[in-house]
Amino acid sequence: MCSFIVLMPSVRIYNENSHENKENAMNEKVCPNFWPLTELNLGNNSLKEVPAVLAHLESLKKLYLYSNQITLVPPEVIGVFPVLVKLQHLSVMDNQLEEVPAELGHLTELTEMNFTFNNVSSLPQQLYRCRELTKLYLARNKLSHLPEFFGNTFGIGALAKLQVLDVAGNKLSMFPVEFYLLRLKELHCEGNRFIRCEPMSAVQHVEVLTLKELVARFVLQEDRNRLSLVHRMLPHYPPLTVLLASGSCCALCRGPFLTTWLECVHFISLRKVWFVSLIIPVRALLCSYKCFNTSGHAYYGVASR
Repeated sequence: MCSFIVLMPSVRIYNENSHENKENAMNEKVCPNFWPLTELNLGNNSLKEVPAVLAHLESLKKLYLYSNQITLVPPEVIGVFPVLVKLQHLSVMDNQLEEVPAELGHLTELTEMNFTFNNVSSLPQQLYRCRELTKLYLARNKLSHLPEFFGNTFGIGALAKLQVLDVAGNKLSMFPVEFYLLRLKELHCEGNRFIRCEPMSAVQHVEVLTLKELVARFVLQEDRNRLSLVHRMLPHYPPLTVLLASGSCCALCRGPFLTTWLECVHFISLRKVWFVSLIIPVRALLCSYKCFNTSGHAYYGVASR
């Protein structure tokens, strides 16, 4: 933590054991002498939002905002052209934050983030840009899902350097499709609402695909063949290219689909992946009941009671 004490108008910066500072706001003016700051601790205050003036501290590497009353991170703090590009450690634990801004993806040097004990219900898809992340703490929030790879959108599986993930005490029912790609050393996931493996009979409804879905699947399949006419002509239709970019493929047959799929789950033992004695539910998408009804796979349909 900070080995120094800095005095600013209406705010005092302490180490992590300080409980004295209860000011509500920072002065809008930041003395140029403070710009070289590399570590700033504003924990145990009564801040309602992340002070916008922090955007001026371009040398900042560690920022502690724990144990406040923060409900909002103003876009100007991170912004489209971020100043806090050197930030490596961010702690906003024990606040009232409901949303993590998409602009967080601009902070590509982050190695550790802590959002424990907030009210966050979802994470921005742009989180995948923080590829230096090694520790991500999200315990005791309201998360129902984690960012997932789909179409041309990357998910949490893109965080190749992630070693510690804490999602305990949320509302997760399963992990995203590519979750097993992570090489975690620590996973904390107790206290969620994970789907359990309890096979039961279910009625399969007649599967009728829309014309749009049928055509999309045909085009996506043809686009895989670089010699096909469809593949050569598709770049000439940008709106169609954008639409098809949201497509994905079946976990079994690898066939493409656009907007219609069968949500399934399979249960992965982490003993084989991370040498941990734990079995977790991981989401899987199948293109049809035809694939689902084939034998030899371990995918289960998701049913609610």
